[in-house]
Amino acid sequence: QVHLVESGGGLVQAGGSLRLSCAASGSIFSINNMNWYRQAPGKQRELVAGITSGGSTNYADSVKGRFTISRDNDKNMVYLQMSSLKAEDTAVYYCNGNIQDLRDRWMRIYWGQGTQVTVSS
Repeated sequence: QVHLVESGGGLVQAGGSLRLSCAASGSIFSINNMNWYRQAPGKQRELVAGITSGGSTNYADSVKGRFTISRDNDKNMVYLQMSSLKAEDTAVYYCNGNIQDLRDRWMRIYWGQGTQVTVSS
């Protein structure tokens, strides 16, 4: 079994910063792409940022220049550094990973339970 657990969410004023963390644990052989998604009330879940196993990154236009995704392959961690936060960044943020299971070597997509980020204006 593979688990993703996010942490670091909370309440912050507009213009502030937060750092989200996502820890992958369990029966892991390898981790491919890791992503951060978010879902605001009444809206569809959207991709915020992604990072490959080699460190290549991509970002939604709405967060470019403000958010930075990174990963620590030794610790099976992925991070999202969020700066210059805006009220419209308020959402539940989810970690997502394409992970190869140690037991059967199948690659599957896993999701964390989400962490709430609230930006007050």
